[in-house]
Amino acid sequence: MIQVEVAGIRLELPSNQPVLILRDPQTNRYLPLWIGASEATAISIALEGVNAPRPLTHDLMVALIGHLGETIEHVTVTELADGVFHATISLRDHDPISARPSDAVALAVRCGVPVYVAPDVMDTAGLEGA
Repeated sequence: MIQVEVAGIRLELPSNQPVLILRDPQTNRYLPLWIGASEATAISIALEGVNAPRPLTHDLMVALIGHLGETIEHVTVTELADGVFHATISLRDHDPISARPSDAVALAVRCGVPVYVAPDVMDTAGLEGA
């Protein structure tokens, strides 16, 4: 697995479509993931350290996981199938949970855990530069 950094959210012009950028710090490659506006907001809020007055959905998920005595160990973008990216959330004491990459990254940023990308995903969809 390739450990990546959450480099941020960019807007693709002219459509203003949010793109999540996962960057491999060891190489010059990055993985762009087109995501929805609400998912982009959830990730951006966490990256900026903004505390909402009431728990947002991903904050609630983190609280529930912790309340149940579990912790998130890491998240992984596992595959690209038929143009759709898939991810898993790896927990300490349970089997991994399937997730959308944007949700997995939103949780990872909140928990401060590593984000990984499967090498074949980076080889297939990764880009040079950035």
